This record gives sequence, structure tokens and C-alpha cells, in this order.
Amino acid sequence: MSTGRHNNRTLWIAFGANMGIAVSKFAAAAITGSSAMLTEGVHSVVDSTNQLLLLWGRRASRRPADELHPFGYGRELYFWSFVVAVMVFALGAGVSIYEGIIHIADPEQAVSPLIAYGVLAIAFVLEGGSTLEAFKEFRAAKGKLGWVDAVRRSKDPPGFIILLENGAAMAGIVVAAIGLAISQATHDPRYDGAASIVIGAILAFTAFVLAYESKALLIGEAADPELVEELRALVQARPGVTAVGEILTVHSSPDQVTAMLSVDFDDGISAREVEVLVCAIEREAEVSLPIVQRLYIRPRSPVTAP
Repeated sequence: MSTGRHNNRTLWIAFGANMGIAVSKFAAAAITGSSAMLTEGVHSVVDSTNQLLLLWGRRASRRPADELHPFGYGRELYFWSFVVAVMVFALGAGVSIYEGIIHIADPEQAVSPLIAYGVLAIAFVLEGGSTLEAFKEFRAAKGKLGWVDAVRRSKDPPGFIILLENGAAMAGIVVAAIGLAISQATHDPRYDGAASIVIGAILAFTAFVLAYESKALLIGEAADPELVEELRALVQARPGVTAVGEILTVHSSPDQVTAMLSVDFDDGISAREVEVLVCAIEREAEVSLPIVQRLYIRPRSPVTAP
């Protein structure tokens, strides 16, 4: 899974699309009285806010290390990604389900449904364009990994958050259209409220996935096994190294890894030679594995049985 630094183009595209969609949905909800349409408007506002939070998270995560944060601010991106997941659940799923229950308990017949259909069609096209952009970026980043594995192993939350959010938004648009159509056909507005509850369930599931993945990164997630093996091979190939023991890694940001290695050196070389060798390993790792921003090597002696 590529962990290179991404630009913010996809986030800005998603933000612009969601702001336009939100305005049109709220206007349609005011005219038609559709519960699902109001829910979709709230969903689009939440999505727009989320994109701003992710943009801020990316910017804040690139601040240089200082005395209080010697490992940098990289995990700030993971924090704001977790906040986004909470917002999707609380303001997206929560409001959707609440609105659905209210409109089932006190149904109100929608008016001018053709306006709602038109807005949903426009929203689907705009959301589809944003989703396609997110799909292309994430596909390029995931390489040969499967989609589920790519989400699980991704170290750049905005990449999969935008993709999953947009997918949930498109599913919500379809559900809103179906609910409105059934309500119109049966003259029973409670189906429109039921559609809001279904949209809320979709958002709740999406929020759970986002929170689970963001939490794993926030508390500290190891580098990909391929990177660990590359690091092991790099150190092991050095003359004077007899064995590489435990390798501990953690992502501080999508493109920053801290690694700690336990290395056995040849007993025949001096302490000065070990120091020179460690410096050479650090320089080589800096060139061939630039994602490893900090490398700590602890010399150790082989443990022999008594």
C-alpha cells in the first residue's frame, strides 16, 4: 500500500460537490416536505464539514517536530479522522434515524416530488464525479492489494474516508429516491421516513468502519510487513552484522515511520567500528527507505545457554 504524500485535490472536489448538493437538497426539502430529502441535506453538510476537518488534519500533521512533540504532529491527521467518524455517526446517522422516526410517527405527505427527483439526479451526478476521483486516487495507492485489505492497511485515512463517505452518500441518494417513489405510489409518507432510517443505518455502518480504522492508526500501527522485511534485509546485508533480531515500527503519519532494531554485531569488531557501521546503516536507510524518518539500532549480544 503506497504511503506517499497525497495532494488535497480529491478533498476539495468532494467539498465543492457536497456544498452544492447540500444547498439543493435543503431547497428541495423545503419545497417538497420530504424527510429523506432533509436527511440527505444534513448528510451533505456533515460530509462538507468532514472534508474541511481532513484538510486541516493534513495541514496540521505536517508541522515540524518541536520540544513538546519530538516525534512531530503526524498523528493529528489520525485524530481528526477519528473525529470525522464520530460526526458521521452522531450528525449523519443519528439525525437521519431521528428524522425517520419523527416522520413515521407524524407522517406528512410530500409535495412536488418531481423537484426532489431532479435534485437527487443532480446530486447523484455530482457525487458520482467526486466518488470517481476518490476511486482513482485510492486505486493508484492500493497497488495489488484487494480493496478490503487496502482499507485495512492504509496509513492515509482521508484516502479511504472520502471513498467510503461518497459511496454511502450515493447509496443514500438511491434509498431516498426509492423511499420517495414508494411514498408517492402508495400515498403513504411513512415510507419516506423509513428511507431516512435506512440511510441512517448505512451511515452508522460507514461510521463504524471509519472509526475502527482511524482508531488503529491513532493508537499506533506498525509499518507494512514488506517495509519491515526490506529494512531487515538492508541491515542484514551489512558486513559486521551477524543477525537482526526484533524490529519494532510505528507510523507517526502516512509518510513517516519510526523503527527500532535489535542487532547482533560481529564480536570481532570494536565499539568504534560498530558506531561507524550504525551510521552507515542509517545513511543507507535514509536513501533507500525515506519513509523511515527515525531509525534506532540497539546492539545486543547473542544469548547463549548456561
